[in-house]
Amino acid sequence: MPNSRPKIISLSNQKGGVGKTTTTINLAAALAELDLNVLVIDIDPQANATSGLGSFDEGLPRDVLDIMLGREKIEDCIVKTSFEGISIIRSQQDLNSADLELLTAANRTSILRTSLQSSDLSKYHFILIDCPPSLNLLTVNALVASHSVLVPLQSEFFALEGLSQLLLSIQDIRKTANPQLRIEGILLTMFDSRNRLAKQVEDDARENLGELVFETIIPRNVRVSEAPSYSEPVLSYDSNSKGSAAYRSLAQEILKRNQ
Repeated sequence: MPNSRPKIISLSNQKGGVGKTTTTINLAAALAELDLNVLVIDIDPQANATSGLGSFDEGLPRDVLDIMLGREKIEDCIVKTSFEGISIIRSQQDLNSADLELLTAANRTSILRTSLQSSDLSKYHFILIDCPPSLNLLTVNALVASHSVLVPLQSEFFALEGLSQLLLSIQDIRKTANPQLRIEGILLTMFDSRNRLAKQVEDDARENLGELVFETIIPRNVRVSEAPSYSEPVLSYDSNSKGSAAYRSLAQEILKRNQ
């Protein structure tokens, strides 16, 4: 894939605890393993992608809020992580105030897109935006700025029902602000093959959403759960785990879809 124009993918689901940040971190690591340069933008006030990539440092002055409020350029907020090929624009809890501070801005839904378009990011092949677990102004900014949306879907009851609200929001953004936005794919996460309900969720998702559902499924895996406490992707924490293999498969599937 040429890197003159990076592919921008938002990872979004208004439901929390579905593996959104875990997927952001580990997809970035899997793409970086393939010698691709990845920029992670953490636009979630919980800042879990920031800490999960070992970049949480209160002493660093610039973060994504500076971009959203027009105080800094994107290039000046990029921090290299200790993982080869992965850089990040950090988040902090002060991002919680962004919705209120952006309410009076004339371009409040397109600030991130404008910043990205005015920056030279040609060194990156992919930009992954980790969104908050809600459909607020931060998430809308991410979707307006993106080429596509990757939706992690936990393999549990009501999963598909919760997905409908996000799909409606994506339709609205297509109509009003970003007609090019498409769904990169639906990713089944935390899948327990021993659980009959998980298989039923998979069957329902594939029946209703067809090829939008990735072939790759992320299993429920203790190594995936442990890795964030060491501020590492699972691919470096335990390269041979089932979780690592799944995220490598996801990266290959995304590359195939983007040929």
